[in-house]
Amino acid sequence: MQNSIPYSKPQTNIMVNEFIRSVYNWMAIGLGLTGFVAFYVSNSQALINIIFGNKLVFFGLIIAELGLVFYLSARVEKIQASTATALFVIYSALNGATLSFIFLVYTSSSITSTFFICSATFITCSVYGMITKRDLTSLGGFMAMGLIGIIIASVVNLFIRSSGMSMIISYIGVLVFVGLTAYDTQKLKHMALSQPAGVDAGVVRKGAILGALSLYLDFINLFLMLLRILGDRR
Repeated sequence: MQNSIPYSKPQTNIMVNEFIRSVYNWMAIGLGLTGFVAFYVSNSQALINIIFGNKLVFFGLIIAELGLVFYLSARVEKIQASTATALFVIYSALNGATLSFIFLVYTSSSITSTFFICSATFITCSVYGMITKRDLTSLGGFMAMGLIGIIIASVVNLFIRSSGMSMIISYIGVLVFVGLTAYDTQKLKHMALSQPAGVDAGVVRKGAILGALSLYLDFINLFLMLLRILGDRR
């Protein structure tokens, strides 16, 4: 039985950089696809009528998105890398279809400005998560509890329809997803550092897809929270 040869520090740095680059590349692909589909759907009256004119279709898409996220998160170790990639791409496209409403509700200029603000905030938090020596595990747990609180409050607000409560949820949501972005980035860095020598390329790809999904969700939710605060309605 041969012993595995440990990586030298330069090799480890290269592995981490390549893995993180792959994560961000896939995240960018997902965001780009979501944006394209959202813009395309918002400019098609037929698709708007199909998606938003029928509650069964809209909520069916939402359920399908949730199902894809849960399935990919739970089964990523048992499925092929190509399957994981395809599921991520499909999820990004479906999310674009349901998020197309933002082009109908908010002005294009406010969507653009909010996107750049969100990008700058996201990059700053992600860089912090990458370079900080502080263990963000406790922060991640605290932000996860905050996320559960946001979900519960959002469900309650569906019934009481309070604009004030919606704004409070948005401000808290910004803080939660800022924290989650830093935490998830650090978690991905640790994942890359813990990869053993000679790890299969398919395993690395699946890890990158799962990491891209985590950061994609952080970005999308941070963007939506900021848009509620900063967006100008039509």
